[in-house]
Amino acid sequence: MIYFFHGSDVEKTRTKAFEWIAKARTKEPNLVYIRLTREDLTYAALEEAALSGGLFVRRLLILIDDPFSNANAHAMVEGKEDNHEEVSENMLEGYLENLATSDNAIVILAPRLVAVKAKKLAAKAKVEYVYNDKTIAHVSPHPFNRDLVNALTIRSREKLWLEINRALRAGDAPEMLHGFLHWKARDLIEKGNPAWESRELRQLSLTLIALLQDSRHGRLDLPLSLERFALSI
Repeated sequence: MIYFFHGSDVEKTRTKAFEWIAKARTKEPNLVYIRLTREDLTYAALEEAALSGGLFVRRLLILIDDPFSNANAHAMVEGKEDNHEEVSENMLEGYLENLATSDNAIVILAPRLVAVKAKKLAAKAKVEYVYNDKTIAHVSPHPFNRDLVNALTIRSREKLWLEINRALRAGDAPEMLHGFLHWKARDLIEKGNPAWESRELRQLSLTLIALLQDSRHGRLDLPLSLERFALSI
């Protein structure tokens, strides 16, 4: 079953999606949580996401985080990688029916998605959550961490390390912090920033992807990985 989060208010859309995930994991502790970025989308990953849980398989909670590319970001990557992203999008759209009928919880987070794609996903979703700029603000115990992403934007390793530790002490999930940072890396690729060169921004995104993959394979604890990442920028 698909839970679809989108809308023009990027910060609120991302915050609400991660809040929903945190509540779901609290309500059902045995859920196996996996976050997939655009680069992680493969036939094997989508097939795993669509598979229903069984007697010996725990139910999955899958976050597909920002799977759809945009033209501005495409202009800053090489053609080969650009083609890979288009293939990933087509794969996801081709798997929508399987994901919609799965017993697993599939969260698709796609802020600022163009209307034609949003309509296609909404038609397959069990629940659609839309957060546009005109949506009335809701006070959340874990709001969008502006200080965290701003520290990455200005390339302040000391401030970023401090904000990561503050958020972790406050009880924020490391996966949520990683999600905010990776989103901001993509945002910087699209918009550019004087503190970063274009090639550095692409490497920043790839580093965050590798960091998450390493933590999944048990190579390094995700909170510690985030701290090391902060001190490396």
